[in-house]
Amino acid sequence: MKIYKNLKLKKNHQKSVIAIGNFDGIHLGHQKVINEAKKKAKSNKLPFGIMTFEPVPVMFFNSTIRNHRINSLDQKILQLKKLNVDFLIIIKFNKSFSLITAEQFINKITNDKIKFKFLFVSKNFKFGHKRKGNIRILKKYEKLYNFKCKITKPYMQQKKIISSTLIRKKIKSGNIIEVNKLLKRDWSIIGKVVSGKKLGRKIGFPTCNIELKNYIVPRLGVYAVEVIGPRFKKKGIANIGFRPTFNGKKLLLETNIFGINKNLYNKELSINFKKFIRKEKKFKSIEYLKKQIKIDIKQAKK
Repeated sequence: MKIYKNLKLKKNHQKSVIAIGNFDGIHLGHQKVINEAKKKAKSNKLPFGIMTFEPVPVMFFNSTIRNHRINSLDQKILQLKKLNVDFLIIIKFNKSFSLITAEQFINKITNDKIKFKFLFVSKNFKFGHKRKGNIRILKKYEKLYNFKCKITKPYMQQKKIISSTLIRKKIKSGNIIEVNKLLKRDWSIIGKVVSGKKLGRKIGFPTCNIELKNYIVPRLGVYAVEVIGPRFKKKGIANIGFRPTFNGKKLLLETNIFGINKNLYNKELSINFKKFIRKEKKFKSIEYLKKQIKIDIKQAKK
């Protein structure tokens, strides 16, 4: 998959089929759109690409939104590669781009640069300065710029639209098993191991600490996880919370990896969430906490 960080596409990627969106999560709804667009590209013998934005526009416009993402940009790229997308255009969403009008957006992308033949977007797609661009405006320019706008129908299960908003809600509630079904893979947090206070080691359960950064914060508590690291894949338990037993103040993701006893500082790990075990709680003593951790480990190994 060719990755573009500008609109200077190679000739073999012009006159293509394009799907535009944030695609945060690449969930079943996104996969439906991508597969429909791929089918159109194949039937017309055209290349197929995705256009997405970085950072996610809602985080650009509202600096108070920090923990929002279902996946990182690197994870998004990896999932799109697995879906056999021909090329990916990553638009840097900054102040100058946010000031482009809807008409300039269409002209710059369709007429000057990409010259796509088919454009796939959702029915609520908004674009351009102050989000004034919509489906009606896209349709207006179809004949002028010689393209067809395809409006994708939402993917639904049990009369509910499968969306990134729904998945964020389920992550916040700790419904990881359902989240994984909607993603068609395990929801995961990827990051480098950072140094902590080594409290886990002191009580006999050493942990790897990873910063959450912009990831959405799941329900606080303990999870069964699978950890993928450099040359290993192991089960484990992860705790997301403030460590109330130790009067902690900082939100942490701490993972105890089963069968690993080596220094992993600065190593990148993928923490793949499997199921929610219990909510976070404050224990009367360290001994009560240790007994509970042993129970958690048994639950995670089932």
